[in-house]
Amino acid sequence: MELYLDSVNIKEIESAFKLGILAGLTTTPTFLHREGITDIDGTILKLAKIVPILQVEALGKNADEIVAEANRLIKIGLDPKKTVFKIPVSLEGITACKRLRDKGMMVNIHLVYTLQQAYMAATAGATYVCPLVGRLQDQGHDALALIEQCVKMVDRYKYDTKIMFSSVRNLEHVRNAINLGVQTITVPWGVMKKLTENSFTDLGTKQFFDHTTLMTTTVAEVIREDNPIVTLESTVLDASLKMTESGFGAVTVVGNKGEVIGVFTDGVLRRELKDKGKSLLDKKMSDFTFKAPITTTADDILENAVALMKTHKVDNIVVTSDAKPIGMLDVQDLLKLDLASD
Repeated sequence: MELYLDSVNIKEIESAFKLGILAGLTTTPTFLHREGITDIDGTILKLAKIVPILQVEALGKNADEIVAEANRLIKIGLDPKKTVFKIPVSLEGITACKRLRDKGMMVNIHLVYTLQQAYMAATAGATYVCPLVGRLQDQGHDALALIEQCVKMVDRYKYDTKIMFSSVRNLEHVRNAINLGVQTITVPWGVMKKLTENSFTDLGTKQFFDHTTLMTTTVAEVIREDNPIVTLESTVLDASLKMTESGFGAVTVVGNKGEVIGVFTDGVLRRELKDKGKSLLDKKMSDFTFKAPITTTADDILENAVALMKTHKVDNIVVTSDAKPIGMLDVQDLLKLDLASD
């Protein structure tokens, strides 16, 4: 099934055709009017240089005028091998279609609302026959039944005509077109952008990126430059100020040789303040008993560090190099990577 973009918006067109999969572009005078375009010929020529196939209106009150307009558009620079002339269905339109097709030009008979109109277009050799599904449904008609009938007609009588599913309003319309076996569909950019979207796909893709990050990123690549350290002689007030300055919820306590003694956390600070009040602020780190800290090395992969945090149910772990603290990995660092819930 050929996929066309239905638009005259340059930004949309440039974005859509970067996909590299579109057969061409369909336009209408209404689209041109909505975009405030007054230089119609200039715009059409510009679009023709961007897209592989351009479908553009050839308006006229009778067959002669329609054919003359198609010829005029070719004379100003459109390539007949890359241009499809759109003609509203009518007896004059069908006549013009036949004449243009006899000259080897491509034609789209559109504004089709009935099977009889589609039949006349196919009989005249129309390259495309274009029923308007959304508009038909707006009027309470069974547009999908019409599409199915048109597809069956083309298949049954072996017409060299493609049924184009148009007036697409939503993703369901695209699914309908696929199921009904139309040869072509023209889709607005707003709908086309959503054709690959699915929440389960998004979730799976995120998991792949998360797991790759966990396996290939080292702790050193994630930790911040701040290395919140206090000594055994430091007071609780010193530790509190250090946490505030660094933005961490903990500080590493080191001994005289710079070795890791333990971790003093804001959780401990809050609990002790509740019991001892302001007098706590003058106490030294040496007055506390510390458990052996949870540590990881700078060159360890992030996956192992995250596993440590989960296993020990801590929000931060000390990062060491040659047994000396060089930083701290905090749960906030993981939140920035969107890995905290992994």
